[in-house]
Amino acid sequence: MTKNENTNSVIDMMLSRSKIKTIYRDSLIQETQKRVWRALKNGYEYDIGIVKSEQFLRANVFSRINMVVLYVDLVGSTTMTLELPIDKLAIIISSFAQEMGSVIMQYDGNILKFVGDAVIGYFVANNKLLVADNAVNCANSMIDVINEGINPILNQYGYPDLMVKIGIDFGQNTIVRYGSNKDEPHVDLLGPSMNIASKIQNHAKPNQILIGCDVYDKLHPIIQKKLRKIKRDNKWNYHSKTTGKIYQLYEYIK
Repeated sequence: MTKNENTNSVIDMMLSRSKIKTIYRDSLIQETQKRVWRALKNGYEYDIGIVKSEQFLRANVFSRINMVVLYVDLVGSTTMTLELPIDKLAIIISSFAQEMGSVIMQYDGNILKFVGDAVIGYFVANNKLLVADNAVNCANSMIDVINEGINPILNQYGYPDLMVKIGIDFGQNTIVRYGSNKDEPHVDLLGPSMNIASKIQNHAKPNQILIGCDVYDKLHPIIQKKLRKIKRDNKWNYHSKTTGKIYQLYEYIK
């Protein structure tokens, strides 16, 4: 890297960090509690912004876009399926999914889809540094919302605590449309980071946030200090596309 390129890189970083999304934690948790309480009481459904995401995807079909992908999966839903009435289970899982979607949007992310008891979000990397920070901060807020927003309300009704597993990765994905009609057929994302983020989430423990090295390298040093390498085990055998070595994962330490 030349001297001018290095100077420009530093300037870009300074400018991007000045725009990091600021979320007021207490307000986020209080609003979550209100919505979950209403949902349990009245079957309340939220107005979430999945339409915005669909519009973006349809407008950019077949484009290849750099993004951070975030998977958040509810732990123990099978047990809840066996123990809870189906109507109550539906309200709990839908409230969980919609609250996770709400947090994604708070951090300027998009909701790709709800898949059973999982939520998939993506953050378009117009600025790779900023989007990595926002995605990791989003995951951290998700844990807070679960622990301090949703669970206290569920406990009042005698329901068990919720826990999640979160996986995050960065890369280029292609927007695909299944069908020729521009307005109706399903749109989705395909790419390595979609697959790896899913694998990372599967590798996580309850209430653990795991991120791939390609995200870690773009994070602000202050956020990097909150992360630590996790030791490789035999269940993780994925290799970096650039180095060919085992793809390093990091754990967020709260």
